[in-house]
Amino acid sequence: MNNPLILDGAALAKKIETTLQLRVLAFQNKHNGKVPLLAAILVGGEPASATYVKMKGSACGRVGMDSRRIELPETATTAELLSAIKALNDDDDVCGILLQHPVPKQIDERAAFDAIALEKDVDGVTCLGFGRMAMGEHAYGSATPAGIMTLLDYYRIDLAGKRAVVVGRSPILGKPMAHMLLNRHATVTICHSRTNDLPSIIGEADIVVGAVGKPKFIRGEWIKEGAVVVDAGYHSGKVGDVDLETAIPRCSAYTPVPGGVGPMTIVTLISQTMEAAERRG
Repeated sequence: MNNPLILDGAALAKKIETTLQLRVLAFQNKHNGKVPLLAAILVGGEPASATYVKMKGSACGRVGMDSRRIELPETATTAELLSAIKALNDDDDVCGILLQHPVPKQIDERAAFDAIALEKDVDGVTCLGFGRMAMGEHAYGSATPAGIMTLLDYYRIDLAGKRAVVVGRSPILGKPMAHMLLNRHATVTICHSRTNDLPSIIGEADIVVGAVGKPKFIRGEWIKEGAVVVDAGYHSGKVGDVDLETAIPRCSAYTPVPGGVGPMTIVTLISQTMEAAERRG
């Protein structure tokens, strides 16, 4: 019977938080008690977004960092959001800025993301940051794919020369995930819900990343024997984008849902905020 490796993001996130606590203390000692600060902008009262912002604030608190929550009404305009972002860009106390996604439809989300100063783009959402990452230059990676890379490294999943299939093409998950894998010498195919003959493409993959945003969209029988399965989805009923129940018997390693990718997203965000603070000095 197959006994695949569980890529435990929750356990790894706790280890990283312990290291972050020490880094925060060192930063405080060096800067007269000042601590790194992450500012989170929440537009509207969408319950899931509010929960995510609260979770990220709690994570900051666990490692000794400060967090600030800026709330704008559901009716906020692009201009009002840009003004709030500019104020945070200009605030020397703020080390990192998070704009919680998604924003209401009347707002130009891309314009808002790109208004975030590159050195404070700790969630990796700007076009400039994406371009720099893709070209192998320093930038803060999009938090979820960067967290996945940390998880794969921790469990020593070999990427070089492997066939990787990323199912999903969003600008903050699928696309940056593909480039991160490519930069680590994987051979990468990007697919999506409209890809022709998707099962056969997934069936050739050594590494499958589910990032399509549809519950149990990727079937277990599509997975090649011995593949590594990374499920970046999370939906009601505590299921992801992969039908893990049928995939687990076929794969060599997988991320559970919950407890796999989600905790790594949050700890990556605060790790990159810590790095931004250290780079500022």
